[in-house]
Amino acid sequence: MPRKRRSGDVSKARALRQDMTLPEVLLWNLLRKSPDGVHFRRQEGIGNFVLDFYCAKAKVGIEIDGIVHDMGDQPMHDERRDAWLRDQGVELARIPAGDVLNSPEEIAEAIVRLCKR
Repeated sequence: MPRKRRSGDVSKARALRQDMTLPEVLLWNLLRKSPDGVHFRRQEGIGNFVLDFYCAKAKVGIEIDGIVHDMGDQPMHDERRDAWLRDQGVELARIPAGDVLNSPEEIAEAIVRLCKR
């Protein structure tokens, strides 16, 4: 059954595509070409959430976490979000933004391997 999206979710995803962080841009430049035949979408809406990257075939979501994910109530929000996504059958990989900045190629290769297993 097709997933229903609210117009706000689509608008938010479109806005996020225009305002990607440097780690997201670096990773997208590597994932956008469907490496090893694995297709990714960027800023993909699922339910009320927008994932940084998503491989639909493998049902794997990728989140690039900057320092804000360690502040305030964000860790609790992330836990609730992750639990909801797991309930929908989506496996989520959280990757520190610093790791992407240090080695975007290695991170992209690891993501592709995750989606191919």
